[in-house]
Amino acid sequence: MTQTTSDIILERMMALHPKLMDLTLGRMYRLLDALDNPQEVLPPVIHLAGTNGKGSTQAMIRAGLEASGKRVHAYTSPHLARFHERIRLAGELISEDALTAILDECYDANGGETITYFEITTAAALLAFARVPADYTLLEVGLGGKLDATNVTDRIALSIITPVSIDHQQFLGDTLAEIADEKAGIIKRGVPCIVGPQEDAALEVIEATAAKQGAPLMVYGQHWHVGTEGGRLIFQDERGLLDLPVPNLPGPHQVLNAGAALAALRHFDCDETACEAAVTQAYWPARMQRLRSGPLVERAGSAELWLDGGHNPAAGQAIAQVLGAGAKRPTYLICGMLNTKDITGYLRPLAAHANALHAVSIPGETATLPAAETAQAARAVGMQAFEATDVASALDAIVADNPQARVLICGSLYLAGAILRENG
Repeated sequence: MTQTTSDIILERMMALHPKLMDLTLGRMYRLLDALDNPQEVLPPVIHLAGTNGKGSTQAMIRAGLEASGKRVHAYTSPHLARFHERIRLAGELISEDALTAILDECYDANGGETITYFEITTAAALLAFARVPADYTLLEVGLGGKLDATNVTDRIALSIITPVSIDHQQFLGDTLAEIADEKAGIIKRGVPCIVGPQEDAALEVIEATAAKQGAPLMVYGQHWHVGTEGGRLIFQDERGLLDLPVPNLPGPHQVLNAGAALAALRHFDCDETACEAAVTQAYWPARMQRLRSGPLVERAGSAELWLDGGHNPAAGQAIAQVLGAGAKRPTYLICGMLNTKDITGYLRPLAAHANALHAVSIPGETATLPAAETAQAARAVGMQAFEATDVASALDAIVADNPQARVLICGSLYLAGAILRENG
């Protein structure tokens, strides 16, 4: 892929990263002040935190709001193929010219001070959002919530906390309660908060934080309910019942994500047409995405090729549910993970659904788990496992063994991004 001007600026920004990663908002507020505090003039913000489901929930909310004729900014991370995916201005991905200009402005305003890549690029997104008219701003937390770089604005109209589980322990804490405390840090005084399905330990922390902040909660299982019946999605809250198509994003977990999105849309008085658009028109790549074109698909022949970027135990469970509910077909995994992830927890629920796993190292990632270690972890949970030099050679081996296989490339958003870049 040809390097763009924005790529060059982003590389310069990487050099500003502090030697030790510490979660703090001090650097963020310093830079925002130098930029004349764009976070104070954003369109009303819907702020999303959680361990899993943030991106899918955001995508559904955006689809619903846009079907209502609203202009919506959206910020998400990480990107898959191009950085531009992180910043959507009033419905459109930021252009190369606009991105280059905004990154340059933020780099100059930072004055060479230490700052993380995520902090300075989040500041760039907020600056871009402040300058383009829109009706809503969707902000997805990067890490945690309380000290996340997105948690710098008082323009919050609604907070959403999707399911919380164990991940990023080195930054957020070792227990579910500690991690939930970080996620609950997005709750603002008096601002309503929608809460997705939670384990009791997480919900107790979220409820306690909301009580301290005087923030009304709309909790799954208490204030809203969602499920499927007769091949339809049924959502119910105090406003009544919605009978909708099941989400176009595949997997039983997307029904729960849809529930949070629908609760948000109902909070903003969106009609049933908008709610139906939320579940039928959302697009979120690398979440059980069927690949249908490109060099890898051609290489796969008659085999099905799927892609998912989930990378923690909860994601492994969600993928296992999708595989268990789908049509029976020999299933093979091509898996690459980062060395910071709980690979055993991720793979354990998948073991019952995979004929074999082919392990790869993630290309270009210094923090990749070596293929040999991924294969060893797979064997430890009962999978037949092989090592491969790359995804293409793994795919060749699978197709040679079973031309009618279902092949899932999985384990990391970074691996998913590499696949989308190469297969685009």
